[in-house]
Amino acid sequence: MVGRTATRKDETMFLDDDLYAISQMNAIIQTFPDACAQYTFINRGGHKFPANFHSRLNELIDRIASKTITEDEDWFLGENCPFLSTAFLGFLRGFRLDPTDICATQYLDDFRLTVSGPWYKTKPWEVRLLAAISELYYQITGRECDEDIMRTGFQDKSALIEKHSLPVADFGTRRRFSYGVQDELVDYLQASCPSFVGTSNMHFAMLNGIKPIGTMAHEWIMAHGAAYGYRMANKMALENWAKVYGGNLGIALTDTYGTENFFQSFDMKLAKLFDGVRHDSGDPFEFAIEAISHYEKLGIDPMSKTVVFSDGLDVPKAVEIFNTFKGRIKMSFGIGTNLTNDVGHDPLNIVIKMTAFKPDRNSPWIPTVKLSDVPGKETGDQEEVRRCKETINA
Repeated sequence: MVGRTATRKDETMFLDDDLYAISQMNAIIQTFPDACAQYTFINRGGHKFPANFHSRLNELIDRIASKTITEDEDWFLGENCPFLSTAFLGFLRGFRLDPTDICATQYLDDFRLTVSGPWYKTKPWEVRLLAAISELYYQITGRECDEDIMRTGFQDKSALIEKHSLPVADFGTRRRFSYGVQDELVDYLQASCPSFVGTSNMHFAMLNGIKPIGTMAHEWIMAHGAAYGYRMANKMALENWAKVYGGNLGIALTDTYGTENFFQSFDMKLAKLFDGVRHDSGDPFEFAIEAISHYEKLGIDPMSKTVVFSDGLDVPKAVEIFNTFKGRIKMSFGIGTNLTNDVGHDPLNIVIKMTAFKPDRNSPWIPTVKLSDVPGKETGDQEEVRRCKETINA
């Protein structure tokens, strides 16, 4: 299916990133070529960072920025991602990340980071930075992988996945304990679980000859909210995505401004065009019922569509969801931190979110927000959050 795989493991590869970074970058260039974005690191867990963390991270940032796409990686994308335009693949051959887009600072144990610049150029930093921050934190604080816990976890999880034929993908790049743990995880699941459907990480997909998985991120819809208003954000974001991909990468993200607001925009045309929807916050059982009901109201067989569950899952919870809705709608499960950072230490609760957007170089900066389906989990300027909620009656 995937063909010609790399023969060595190398954590310095350009494609050590999630597929949606590349798919979204391609869509950005075609839809908002002159747009600029600002991103902010959010320390949700209130973690205390060790002294000089930012200095060590800056060294890693320079290393990441030195990576360029290799011939094998270029071939892999061309063969396995036909939805990427030929022009974009040619552009990637000369692309290099710019470390000057990043500002990392620290005062005592308070670490902060922002990214700002042309949207297409800054987009690929998000997952790479989160993975680097997570790995560096464990290295500096002297936390080591407990291999007994890791391998016992692999065995227990894979046995449960295999028992229930659970369609599972690895979504764990951004908060992994280390490159090595994710490497072993993907190897193990591929060898032991026939229902393992792939990984979001392009590098490990290439190394293992499996499918890279991913579509859009919240920022795609957040940017459209800034450009077109919150009432039109979901519809315009999905329409523009469809113009770029023509039905490929057809899983729609639902919770940027709340699921209720999303389904109001997810009309017959979009519901038929997109292969399914992704749940990323709130109660997964309530969401599945709502998705099934929405398709049925439109006269669409829910079994012709897929729900991708990806919100803080572990394998037992995924099994419970799967067994509850089996035969009512197709399902897939993207499990992240519980797979790639279950080695005896608490994982970091960190994200990087878009906080401001310029649709073109002559526009002013517009604050961006994300609501989600969990009260209090909003991101962005609080006054803008209030304005967004008023606009969409959330």
